[in-house]
Amino acid sequence: MTTTSATSAPAPTRTAPQLRHRKPPRSGMVLSVLAWLFGIVFVFPVLWMVLTSFHSEADAASNPPKFFAPLTLSGYQEFFSGGPVPPLLNSATASIFSTILVLALAFPAAYALSIKPVRKWTDVLFFLLSTKFLPVVAGLLPIYLFAQKVGLLDNIWLLAVFYTVMNLPIAIWMLRSFLAEVPVEMLEAAEVDGAGLLRTLGSIVAPVVMPGLAAAALICFIFSWNELLFARVLTATTAETAPVFLTGFVTSQGLFLAQVCAASVIVSLPVLLAGFAAQDKLVQGLSMGAVR
Repeated sequence: MTTTSATSAPAPTRTAPQLRHRKPPRSGMVLSVLAWLFGIVFVFPVLWMVLTSFHSEADAASNPPKFFAPLTLSGYQEFFSGGPVPPLLNSATASIFSTILVLALAFPAAYALSIKPVRKWTDVLFFLLSTKFLPVVAGLLPIYLFAQKVGLLDNIWLLAVFYTVMNLPIAIWMLRSFLAEVPVEMLEAAEVDGAGLLRTLGSIVAPVVMPGLAAAALICFIFSWNELLFARVLTATTAETAPVFLTGFVTSQGLFLAQVCAASVIVSLPVLLAGFAAQDKLVQGLSMGAVR
């Protein structure tokens, strides 16, 4: 009797599913292209200013413009020969001092309006906002007469105080949105441990909202550094700031475009460097204050 051994068919093996690379949606590609186009549009004037600063006055004023004109440092030499160090130091003094003073006043004020709200805190916020409704030109003459009466014309410290008053409402509104994100349980635990108000603000609240503080400080510094109207009216020679010094290159006689571009590049560098150094804190702080 013969037995036949049936060979069992091999079990079908499952092949791993092939990974298919998903193509990015066409709408995402269109948005990326539009973002690049908008970025180029906004950056091109800055690049053109930098390029023009390295041209001679004749090439800078030519029409049509010469893209490949010979490069020179004459514009920068004219700028530094005019003595820009005192105006730059004045701008740095007024901007840094006013920024520090704004943070010292806005931080506890925002704490009182968000974490420990005072009575009618909404009225306080709207009052602070209403101070920005008045045009700056409308208050220029009373401020000038006051400075003249007390003998503080051409004084950099008076300018720093006015910068503080101008930026304080903005800083309070910004910091209040940041402080609203602080967990209440953290403050209650600090209160149980016996921490006072100053220690709570300095050791507990400040590290949590540090990106917000950096964002508010950078914005206040930029506004103070770029301010021109008050500096033009309230200062002369001793307290002249960098934007006022920059306007001195615009004359009714002769060519000045290359010199103005060179001066604009130098005056813009502190703001650009500060923004580049604090860009991560700025983005984090603004997003923290905007997202609930």
